[in-house]
Order: sequence, then C-alpha cells, then structure tokens
Amino acid sequence: MSLYYVQKLLYQINRDPDFRTRFKADAKASLADFALTPQEIAAILAPDIGLLYVLGVNGQLLMHFAALHGFEWNAYLDAMREGVRRHGAVRAGIYAMSED
Repeated sequence: MSLYYVQKLLYQINRDPDFRTRFKADAKASLADFALTPQEIAAILAPDIGLLYVLGVNGQLLMHFAALHGFEWNAYLDAMREGVRRHGAVRAGIYAMSED
C-alpha cells in the first residue's frame, strides 16, 4: 500500500485547480505520476470512498474528494461506514482501528 501517494494525489486534486481539471478530463492518465497499487487506482477511479477510508486516507482530504464526486455530508459518512463493513477495519493512518 502507498498511503502517502494516495494522500498526495488527493491533496493535489483538492488544492491545484489545473491538476483537478486534468484529473476530471482523464483521471487514469493523471494517476501515472503516483506510485499506486491496482487497488488504490481502482478505489480512486470508482470512487470508492469507503475503501479509501479503510486504506487510511485522512478524512480531511477524503471529504473534499468525496464532495468533488457529489457526495453530500451524510452520504460521505455512510460511505465510510459501509467501507468498514465491506472491507474491515481501517488499516493505516491516524484512523487505524486496533483491537484491545
């Protein structure tokens, strides 16, 4: 997993209008400069907000990416919950879930 590159990509989409335009025009091509796994690429292109959350993407980055794709706040929260149900506990990052 390359969480750093997923988050760097989402940061650029969220903050760089030129990059966002390129992403909207050809999302797959815009991923070429990032070292991403096939699972990460699929989650970004879908977009699978729940899987991105489970992979450990920071919620601040993820909520803007979700909004870009038309997710309203409650739908965004539901997508994260569904991601945990479908894919299991958050695996990395500040939201990583551990069993005590």
